Amino acid sequence: MSQLQLLRIERLSGTIELLSGMRIGASEGEIRIGGVDNQVIRNAHDEGKPYIPGSSLKGKIRSLLEWRSGAVRPEPLGVADMKQHPNRPLVRDILQLFGVGGGDQLSEAQAAELGPTRLSFWDAPLKPEWVRRIKDDNLLLTEVKTENRIDRIRGVAEHPRQTERVPAGALFEFRLSIKVLNIDRNDGADLRRVVLQGMRLLELDSLGGSGSRGYGKVKFRDLQLDGRDIQAEFDQIDPFAA
Repeated sequence: MSQLQLLRIERLSGTIELLSGMRIGASEGEIRIGGVDNQVIRNAHDEGKPYIPGSSLKGKIRSLLEWRSGAVRPEPLGVADMKQHPNRPLVRDILQLFGVGGGDQLSEAQAAELGPTRLSFWDAPLKPEWVRRIKDDNLLLTEVKTENRIDRIRGVAEHPRQTERVPAGALFEFRLSIKVLNIDRNDGADLRRVVLQGMRLLELDSLGGSGSRGYGKVKFRDLQLDGRDIQAEFDQIDPFAA
């Protein structure tokens, strides 16, 4: 097995702006009489403010990249897919970035090729300046949207339900780190590009629930890599380029 070496850890940071209301749901374990049916997840250690879990960002970006690879299946991709699928390079990149499942038994050669998981996502809290602006205007950090189902025959609305969302315009702090190893092609630039392509795919899709109804449209802004402005570079990325 070749010797693996961690060369550095890059820091990617920026802002996630909501272009439409977003709902990432909390546990449904408690239902309050007269309360909202579907509540957003909140940080109990930060005055109950809504936030975006790092797991939601990681899971959605990985899922979109797996769909793009053409190797998608019900479970996350594993080592067997790297061996079997024609688009092996992208499958390998996904496994290097996001990791393999605990059930995957890697041979010594596979472990040497993949190395450790490169990406580490942070939870994304609301930006303090946005929170201050909302509170100064005596507004709430969330909104409640009433939805219903239309009876196609009678043309009437039925089963109204209330859904809590973080409103359009909300700003979240975005951070992730990328490990760069001595085995990474082009000094890590190839894997970094796959990460940015996944983020561009997310901009074209949605984050959280009810994306097909217009929820969860996002835009990454003010992106920096280790303090260097890469926003213009990011905006030019074609997420479907080979």
